[in-house]
Amino acid sequence: MNTLYLECYSGISGDMTVAALLDLGADQAVLERALQSLPIKDFSTKISRKEKNGLDVCDFHVMLEQDNHDHDMEYLHSHEIHPITLDDQNKINNYEDHQICRHNHTYQQHSKQEHLQSQVLDHHHSRMTEHPHIHRNLSDILSIIHQADMTSHAKKIAEKIFTILGEAEAKAHGTSIENVHFHEVGAVDSIVDIISTAVCLDNLHISDVILPVLQEGTGTIRCQHGILPVPVPATTNIIQEYQIPLQITNINGEFVTPTGAAIAAAIRSSGHLPKQFRILRTGLGAGKRTYEHPSILRAMLIEPVSSDQTIYDSDTIYKLETNIDDCTGEMLGYTMECLMQAGAKDVHFFPVYMKKNRPAYQLNVLCEQTDISKLEQIIFEQTTTIGIRKQRMERSVLPRSIKNIQTIYGEIQVKVCDLNGKKCFYPEYNSITRICHQTGSSYPEIYRKLLEICRKQFL
Repeated sequence: MNTLYLECYSGISGDMTVAALLDLGADQAVLERALQSLPIKDFSTKISRKEKNGLDVCDFHVMLEQDNHDHDMEYLHSHEIHPITLDDQNKINNYEDHQICRHNHTYQQHSKQEHLQSQVLDHHHSRMTEHPHIHRNLSDILSIIHQADMTSHAKKIAEKIFTILGEAEAKAHGTSIENVHFHEVGAVDSIVDIISTAVCLDNLHISDVILPVLQEGTGTIRCQHGILPVPVPATTNIIQEYQIPLQITNINGEFVTPTGAAIAAAIRSSGHLPKQFRILRTGLGAGKRTYEHPSILRAMLIEPVSSDQTIYDSDTIYKLETNIDDCTGEMLGYTMECLMQAGAKDVHFFPVYMKKNRPAYQLNVLCEQTDISKLEQIIFEQTTTIGIRKQRMERSVLPRSIKNIQTIYGEIQVKVCDLNGKKCFYPEYNSITRICHQTGSSYPEIYRKLLEICRKQFL
């Protein structure tokens, strides 16, 4: 399992998150398979490299049949570029306060602000054709997730993100999560962003996510509900509910989108970085909007380390040692077998010269503290020694695990170690000799072939 550190000094959005995780090494083929299985087809995706502020970053782009203007800077901020004039304000003041329209035998009052958006500011985006979004409720979106070709863990992540988003939208609109309809949030691009984020997190085996702070801009932004202050209500509700530290900058713009805030709230497990850590990999995800502050999300896979052991793991082990000058080689050989079967980590003996120039052997046994009594009993019973020395030892060890993998020769065991972020592989002796007997090949030949198989499966 891996620890992810998200550096959100340029905020966070759905596409930025997916791009950063892909740059970290998430499997693009796994993601594409999941997206192709979705029961919505009016989109396509493009993964590419681009230069942003002089940096080479990953870009994840969801292309739709209908543009929702989410990345169109003129649409989002034209009201700030072209402020309302006095003449515009007079038009609003002269607008009928109680204009009504009939709809399903009910009357809805149009606000002055709505009139402003449709009449006064129309010249800012007249070249765009507004398309109504498909409105989906939470159950519709959960149904889409359930039909996707993704792991159960990835589905849980996606469901959690959308639930957080639904609760925030429901609170903003004064309704229940069952009745809220997702507008921009429920649009295809947001569904794709969130499902892609879940798939990539699962594929990278992320268990912990450290996110110390979200940085947000200032000003206002145009959205489905009109011109709203930054952060918009849904984003504010999420940050408040999940107590995510927020830092407001003096730069105009929306850095934290509702989708980005929901992702942060759903996956954040800590706000504090370890005192010391190693960076295993780094990913840079590009945002589509262009602000004074570069929209780049940096993600890092990190590994905590202790202050006195900066690279390796450490543990405690015991060594049992005895000198034997009146024991046959057969006895020592059988003793070694018994000790290894009883749980000794290692056993070896080597020739020494003792008092009166007697040739002898020194027997060494490495073991856990809990196995000392059992192994001492074996040494006393199987050899002629009458005394055993014990020594507590501290050791540095590489993180390791034993893996069973399928090969063309059948299942083999391999020891996988991590040396400064580099994977090292050691096929087990018994697996190699079994294959040698089966195939008639030499030990070095089988060893080299198994190493190549391991590299292809784990790297």
